[in-house]
Amino acid sequence: MQIRVLGCSGSIAAGSRTTSFLLDETVLIDAGTGVGDLTLDEMSRVDHIFITHSHLDHVLSIGLLADSVTRRRAALDRPPVLVHALPATIAALKLHVLNGVIWPDFTRLPTVDAPVLAFRPIEIGDIVEVAGRRVEVLSAAHTVPAVGYAVHGSEGAWVFTGDTGPNPALWRRLSQLRLRILIIETAFRDDERELASISGHLCPAMLGAELAQLPSTGVDVYITHIKPGEVDAVMSEIAGLGDRHRVQALQSGQVLALAD
Repeated sequence: MQIRVLGCSGSIAAGSRTTSFLLDETVLIDAGTGVGDLTLDEMSRVDHIFITHSHLDHVLSIGLLADSVTRRRAALDRPPVLVHALPATIAALKLHVLNGVIWPDFTRLPTVDAPVLAFRPIEIGDIVEVAGRRVEVLSAAHTVPAVGYAVHGSEGAWVFTGDTGPNPALWRRLSQLRLRILIIETAFRDDERELASISGHLCPAMLGAELAQLPSTGVDVYITHIKPGEVDAVMSEIAGLGDRHRVQALQSGQVLALAD
């Protein structure tokens, strides 16, 4: 199992891409601006997109990818790219993005009978088997309906929390998994704790309280969704939490691997 980090920033700037992970070659988890670093051939091989929630930094590239690969997939008679998301997220994408005003509705293009995109609703607790992988839908606590994901392998699980504030339900589930790699957000510094709470995100002090609920030690913990220009400040505060787990900042272009 190979996870390529296409984007992991909380916003954009030179060298900063928003959230997206490529699982092996055919599965995207979130579709932020990092998708734009894929070649056209790589985009054309994507068959599944799992979305955590409807915010723009996680969904922006769904429609752009569809526009880029429509002709290639149609020429090869490939099935639609399946977009897996909560029903509320699907509704938001239909209403606000793929609505013919902000962007064309690629669930009806190039033809209604053979579109390049199709939606597949998911719910928390579902396990979806795609491309030989088992993807579990985890709870998240954000300002809009949201989820995280666990991808299960023989060595254990790779987990991405998605955007989330404090979330006891997540830790109850993680305590039952053989967790190897955890990607968790910390979007704000501690002096912005109130803003983090209002916006459904974490700051380092809140992260420490969350990680204290993780029973296993020695988990590789990667921090994502830090704003451009804030990485050093946030990671310095996180370093003060102690070293119970191996914690480091996630980086675009990084490749994480687990045995199948």
